[in-house]
Amino acid sequence: MNHSIRSLAVTSVFGATIVALAGCRPQAELAAGRGGASGSATGGGTAGAVQQEKGHRMHKQAKVVKTDAEWRAQLTPLQYEITRRKGTERAGTGAYADHKEEGVYGCVCCEQPLFASEHKYDSGTGWPSFDRPLEAEHVAKEEDRSLFQVRTEVLCSRCDAHLGHVFDDGPPQTTGKRYCINSAALTFAAQGPGEGAGSAEETGEEDRPQ
Repeated sequence: MNHSIRSLAVTSVFGATIVALAGCRPQAELAAGRGGASGSATGGGTAGAVQQEKGHRMHKQAKVVKTDAEWRAQLTPLQYEITRRKGTERAGTGAYADHKEEGVYGCVCCEQPLFASEHKYDSGTGWPSFDRPLEAEHVAKEEDRSLFQVRTEVLCSRCDAHLGHVFDDGPPQTTGKRYCINSAALTFAAQGPGEGAGSAEETGEEDRPQ
């Protein structure tokens, strides 16, 4: 009997540890300690700048494939751990968690444009959050069953860098999606006055729940 109780206790502690290490998690799990999401996605203030949008878009390019040694040489230890080994930075520690400058966030591995500042919002989670990608084809999604959970992983479609996860608890007034992204997986290019990041998904219809 005592052996069974000890086994149950060890299992419970192990399970709690795994949940704590899971990184980006559904908003419902985070809201209890953080007061839920705050803020909403920024409106499409630069939606009309079609020419600038074209400047940020990238036509389909060949996949970027490098050896592990090449990635290690190119990236910092943290960037490598996040993007090539599917790690997760601690909440609230990333450079872009509270970043509010206007511009475009790109992949730290291959510089492919991924997200626009106008689609970034304060989710209250401690990770950069977006309600949609800059272009749907610039991100890939895969089922992630690690850490005893089922989540949807988000990757750069050009170099397969791990970016984070996407959840269905984003702003209901836009797409309903929350792209929970690691700052270490991103670069940032500021835009000048009058320049617009734009997006092929300005309406958010592709990601909007049916």
